Amino acid sequence: MATLPLDGLTVIAIEQAVAAPFATSRLADAGARVIKVERPEGDFARGYDDVAKGQASYFVWLNRGKESLALDLTRAEHKQRLEGLLAGADVLVQNLKPGALARLGFGFERLAADFPRLIVCSISGYGETGPMADRKAYDLLIQAESGLCSITGGPNEPSRVGVSLVDIATGATAHAAILEALIRRGITGQGANIQVSMFDVMADWLTVPLLNHEGGKSPRRLGLAHPSISPYGVFTCKDGSQILMSIQSDREFAKLAKVFLGDAQLACDPRFATNVARVANRTETDAIVAGAFARLTEAEATALLIAADVAFASVNDMAALSSHAQLRRITVDTPNGPVSYPAPGAVFAGETREYGPVPALAAVEG
Repeated sequence: MATLPLDGLTVIAIEQAVAAPFATSRLADAGARVIKVERPEGDFARGYDDVAKGQASYFVWLNRGKESLALDLTRAEHKQRLEGLLAGADVLVQNLKPGALARLGFGFERLAADFPRLIVCSISGYGETGPMADRKAYDLLIQAESGLCSITGGPNEPSRVGVSLVDIATGATAHAAILEALIRRGITGQGANIQVSMFDVMADWLTVPLLNHEGGKSPRRLGLAHPSISPYGVFTCKDGSQILMSIQSDREFAKLAKVFLGDAQLACDPRFATNVARVANRTETDAIVAGAFARLTEAEATALLIAADVAFASVNDMAALSSHAQLRRITVDTPNGPVSYPAPGAVFAGETREYGPVPALAAVEG
């Protein structure tokens, strides 16, 4: 088996819930030794649900390939144990409340002095400073506070995104920042102090709707439609099947008009010739497209959309994903037996990766 990119690196993860475990799970996948420091009662994500062979789905997903070490960091002997681990570590990831690690005697200044090559990544809700730094924060709270919920859902009321988007985005951001710091350390020999807040990550991701608001075009909730592209939404075929279709350019609309709508002249009509015009005339645009779908079965519509080289998708549910022909899976061992779930998104051509087991609490001594 080929050497993995992070073989030989040691990561100490004082983590719980989702964001930090997401980042460290990816480091473990890449070959790093990840020692997960849990409270004696364990990461509270172990109790989120019991659907994965009696274990929590989030925990099984995000803690493969790690070692679990239970420490009570209020006890002197356990602090000494952590200090010993840090002496041999390359990366420390932690998502305790801001200031908590410093109060335990492991502030960044002390860590930088004692372990100058250590890369420290701290994940928080609102950052280390500012008026909300001391607040507790979880995924849905940040979805609401950042304004994400205001642009999610149907016209009548805001909604949460159906997965823990803020946590996952924060974990992915932390993962990328840690890799950057490792590259820089390879050049300079110096560690880093990385601070990633869930609110900052979501605000960054909301740049486009924010700029639209500040430009006088505040986004509206449109359900399964796009606020600034038309036609881009769900249409119903005559057999009741629903298809989500996306047009990305005026050239694509011209082909849609000719092949699917059966009226090439629509692309020359000033009401529909440009995306800006189609958005301004969204009701009329959607009505024309909806009329075409209503005359076709799902099979007929699919064939014509493929002929027109238009992007589209079925409006699926989890049952459809579970049996989807395109779904890649991995299987990981857990204390209660093997669990199969979707594979990580990145594929390294010519490599077959193996994924470590999910640890029982304090199963391995660090």
